[in-house]
Amino acid sequence: MKIVRADASHLKVVVLLFDTYRQFYKQRANPGTARKFLRERLKRDESVIFLAIDGNEAMGFIQLYPSFDSVAMQRIWILYDLFVTPKARRRGVATLLLKRARQLAVDTKAKTLVLETATNNRPAQKLYKELGWKRDVKFYRYLLNL
Repeated sequence: MKIVRADASHLKVVVLLFDTYRQFYKQRANPGTARKFLRERLKRDESVIFLAIDGNEAMGFIQLYPSFDSVAMQRIWILYDLFVTPKARRRGVATLLLKRARQLAVDTKAKTLVLETATNNRPAQKLYKELGWKRDVKFYRYLLNL
């Protein structure tokens, strides 16, 4: 299995994974809009997407968005999307993707990686903890839906 950074040539496979990921979160299938969204992120260099590929089969992806910590005056990466196909789960795919995301943060001299997960997503929480992630106990998260 290899981890590759996605570019425009990977758009078709990324769209399929991304749309399946969105459906997991109870969103209606919408490959056309997913394609447009992802194409814009890649074209504008607004996100980094890594794909896990085994042979000719895409096994999962991770998408990160760049941001900054104003207080520390350093780059941070927001890990927003992580998806492994059901067939590929429990095979170390998520671990490889998370390690590649960490390497991106190191390579870009980022201060931190940030992610959120559902409070009931125990398998993901266990994996994050095993890989050294710490749950934030200092800050609350607030949303203003528009």
